[in-house]
Amino acid sequence: MSARLSRPLVAILALGIVLAILALDLATAGAPDLFTAPPAIALGSGAAPTGAHCSGS
Repeated sequence: MSARLSRPLVAILALGIVLAILALDLATAGAPDLFTAPPAIALGSGAAPTGAHCSGS
């Protein structure tokens, strides 16, 4: 006999796994310092990309 999982149960389990991974990451690495983090979107901010193959320099 095979056990069938309903779609809502699978969604709750998947969400629980994602939240557990995020909690583990936060517990091991700590919260990010928002004052030293690079800008998420740097359009027109003057921040030039460096160190990558696509930086164009």
